[in-house]
Amino acid sequence: MEYQKVVLDNGLRIITCPMPHTRSVSVVFFLIAGSCYEDDKEAGISHFVEHMCFKGTGKRQSSQEISEAIEGVGGILNGGTDREMTTYWCKLASQHFELAVDVIVDLLRNPLLRKEDVDKERQVIIEEINMSLDSPQQRVGMLYDELMWPGKPLGRDVAGSKETVSSITRQQMSEYLKNYYAPDNMLVSIAGDFQPDKAVEIIERAIGNWTKGKSLDYIPSSTGQESARVQVEHRDTEQVNLVLGLEGLSIFHPDRFILDILSIMLGEGMSSRLFSEIREKLGLAYDIHSYVEHFRDTGAFIIQAGVEPGQTGKAISAILTQLGSIKENISDLEMHKAREMAKGRLLLSMENSRNVAGWYGAQEVLTRRIITIDAVTRIIEKISADDLKRVARSLFLTERLNLAVVGPVEKPESLAEILRL
Repeated sequence: MEYQKVVLDNGLRIITCPMPHTRSVSVVFFLIAGSCYEDDKEAGISHFVEHMCFKGTGKRQSSQEISEAIEGVGGILNGGTDREMTTYWCKLASQHFELAVDVIVDLLRNPLLRKEDVDKERQVIIEEINMSLDSPQQRVGMLYDELMWPGKPLGRDVAGSKETVSSITRQQMSEYLKNYYAPDNMLVSIAGDFQPDKAVEIIERAIGNWTKGKSLDYIPSSTGQESARVQVEHRDTEQVNLVLGLEGLSIFHPDRFILDILSIMLGEGMSSRLFSEIREKLGLAYDIHSYVEHFRDTGAFIIQAGVEPGQTGKAISAILTQLGSIKENISDLEMHKAREMAKGRLLLSMENSRNVAGWYGAQEVLTRRIITIDAVTRIIEKISADDLKRVARSLFLTERLNLAVVGPVEKPESLAEILRL
C-alpha cells in the first residue's frame, strides 16, 4: 500500500494513503501530547483538554452541534488521549472529506472553554475515574501500571487522579492549547477514497496560517526493578482479577516483532497456550489473554485473567509454567501458525481506512519513520524459533515479574512465594 508524506511550511506533517476501492475516508489528527508529557501536578490535563474540545467552538456552539455536523452525513467523530499521543478522528463518506477537516480543525483551533463547561466536564471526568476504580478488571490494570512504573508517568492513569483533575484550571488549559495544539506538534493521516493533492490543498487552506508552538518534553519511565513485585488490593468480589507481566521492548527495539509473536503463541486467540491450558484443560478461567505494549523508551508484556479465588495460586503457577516452557519448546507447526496469524490479522485490519490512517500516522508521529505492511510481513516471515527462545530467555525472568491482584485474596504473601520462573 503506497503512501506519501508532505510537510507544510508551518511544520505540519501530512500522510496520505489512497484506497480507491473504498467509498469512505478517514482523517486522523495526531498530537504529540499525552500523559507521558505531564508532570505530577498537571496529570490528566491532556485528557481534560481533549474532552473540552468537543464541548463547543466559535462555529459550533455546543457538543450537539459538533456531533450533528458529522452524524448528519452518517459519519463518526471521536477523540482519544493516550500516554504518548492524542488523536481526533473522523470517518465518513468520501464526498464529505472537506467537512471532516473543517470540523476537526474547528475543534482544535477554536474551543470555547466556557467556565460552566469546564466545571461540568470536570465532574464527568471524575466519574470516569470512579468508574475505572469500581471495575475490578480496569482497576487491576491501573494497579499493575503503578507497580511496574512507580512514580513515573506510565504508572499513572491517563485521566489523572481526582485530586489533579479537581485542581486543573481553565487558564492552564488555555495555555496548554496555545502552546501545544500547534501544527509543528501535529500530524494528519488520511486514508480512503480521496485525491491526495486536493486533500493536501484543503488541509493547507484550513491550517496553513496556523503558527508554530512549543514542543512538550517527554518524561521517560523506567521500572527501576531488581526483584519480583506483588501488589494485592483486597475486595469482596466473586472473582480474582490478576495481571501478571514484565517490562517489554520499546517501539524502536529490533526484537519487538519477536515479542509480538511470543504473545500470539502464549495468549492471543483460542488456540494459544494459555487459553488451551488454563481454560480448556484446567478450567481455571473464563477469560485469559496476553498482549504487548510498545512505548518510546520501554514496553510491557502482559497476561490478564479472572479466576475463582480459591484457585488463584494454581492459576498463577500454571501461567508461569507456560512462560518457562516457551523458553525451551517451540514446534515448527506452532511457529508457522503464529507467523500466519500475525500476518493475517495485520492484512485484515488494513481493509479499514481508519486502521490504515492509524497505522501510518502513529508510526510517523512517534518514531518519524514508517515501516510498510510489506516490510513488516517480511520481518515476521524471517522470525525463527531460535529468535523466540532468545527473546523469551532474556525477558521472562523471575526478577522482572510483576503481579497485580484485585479480589478476595486472604494471604498475599503466598502469591509472592510462587512468583518464580
